[in-house]
Amino acid sequence: MAEGGDWIDDAIKRPGAFKEKAEERGMSTKEFAAKVTANPDEYDKRTVRQANLAKTLTKLRNRKKG
Repeated sequence: MAEGGDWIDDAIKRPGAFKEKAEERGMSTKEFAAKVTANPDEYDKRTVRQANLAKTLTKLRNRKKG
């Protein structure tokens, strides 16, 4: 694991790809992440991983705000 916050940069392989998938379905990133993680068998492995990462990054962002 990289030091400090560098793991985030290492984890994001395709910046914006998950957001684009969400927008194609007329959903926000948060809504799409919830749908994907609730139904992981309906999506490919990459999309499920992206959804999990999106949820993690949202939690981190919310912690920094509070």
